[in-house]
Amino acid sequence: MSDEGPRGWGAPLHARVLDAAGVCPGSALLDLGCGAGAFARSAADRGAVVTGVDVDRSAVAAAGAAVPEGTFRVGDAHDPPVGPFDVVAAVQLLPHVTNPLAVLRSAARVGSTVVVTVWGREDECDVRAFGEALAPWLPPRPAPAGPPPLTEPARLRKLVTLAGLTVDVFDEVLCPFDYPDAEALIGPVLASRIGRHAVGRAGERAVRRAVLERLSRHRTPDGGYRLMNTFRVLVTLSEEGRAVRS
Repeated sequence: MSDEGPRGWGAPLHARVLDAAGVCPGSALLDLGCGAGAFARSAADRGAVVTGVDVDRSAVAAAGAAVPEGTFRVGDAHDPPVGPFDVVAAVQLLPHVTNPLAVLRSAARVGSTVVVTVWGREDECDVRAFGEALAPWLPPRPAPAGPPPLTEPARLRKLVTLAGLTVDVFDEVLCPFDYPDAEALIGPVLASRIGRHAVGRAGERAVRRAVLERLSRHRTPDGGYRLMNTFRVLVTLSEEGRAVRS
């Protein structure tokens, strides 16, 4: 599942991360895979001293504009700044990196608290409805291979344990994806890779009709749409963090 969604969808997730990690004025926070700076802005609003890294140069520039009091640089999450940091956050990052275990181990070396977030399982997220609507025109999904996805809580717990981290908080957050009208709902679908593929097979009219029919159960009284999606927040302690807590 993509991490893209309507503007502001991440606010409940960001708030839970900051609460669970105990971020307060003066906290030194490293935002791995900072993107355009939405989470960094939330952290800075709480008084955190924010450093962010991302491989995308344009995203780094956008984060710097969104959080001018922060420090942002082009860099790889596998090789973070040395810190030390009170909190290292990997918000919706791990599924997108080459080696999630290496990222976690590197984060543990530079921060006393490491926070990661991931999507819930597919059946816990209403956004699956988009793929279901387009399924008739998409290639068959391959059978799962390899280890379970990071959306499986047991896999995520095992990964952080292998990284030498101790689980402190394991929580779930419901994030509504709110769309004011049908065009706001369907526009991003048509612009997506799978949407373009479906349009190429069936035409835009058929794709629009299929999406709106499948999403009709999520329509709100005011004519908008609300999709509820589960995310998981895992707060872990490095060896240094465990020493501080003991």
